Order: sequence, then C-alpha cells, then structure tokens
Amino acid sequence: MVGEGEGERMSGDEQVGDASGRGGRLMGWVFRNLAGPSQVQGAVQGGSRLAREAWKQDLERRKQWSREQRELKRAQREARRTDR
Repeated sequence: MVGEGEGERMSGDEQVGDASGRGGRLMGWVFRNLAGPSQVQGAVQGGSRLAREAWKQDLERRKQWSREQRELKRAQREARRTDR
C-alpha cells in the first residue's frame, strides 16, 4: 500500500525532492548557501538615485498620457451627445 504523500512510480523514474515538494535536503542546502535569502531592498526603486528619478519621470509620463486619453475619450463622448 502506498503511504500518504507518496505516489506510485514506474520502474525507471527517480524521485526528485521529498514528498513535501520542497526539493529535499540537497536543494535546501543549495538555496540556503548558494542562492541566499531573498532581498527586496531597492528592487522597485532601482539601485541608484538616477534610476529612481528616471523611474519616477517615466511613471509621471505614463500617468499624463492616461489622463490625456481619458480626456480625449470624454470629449469624444460629449461631441457624440451634442450631435444627436
């Protein structure tokens, strides 16, 4: 009988990792010691002040374009309403 978390394997298949899906002791060691813990400090803003400023400027240009598109659509709707 097959225990909980274990599946039947064909004779040529090898199991990779453990039944919990974490990858086993070897993969755990690799991620702890080689990949290291995840770090998010500075991930969104960029690494430098110049990169942060460029990101902010790009975001503002995108917001401005969106505002202009909304205004254009609003003006077109108003024009269609007055034509009727």
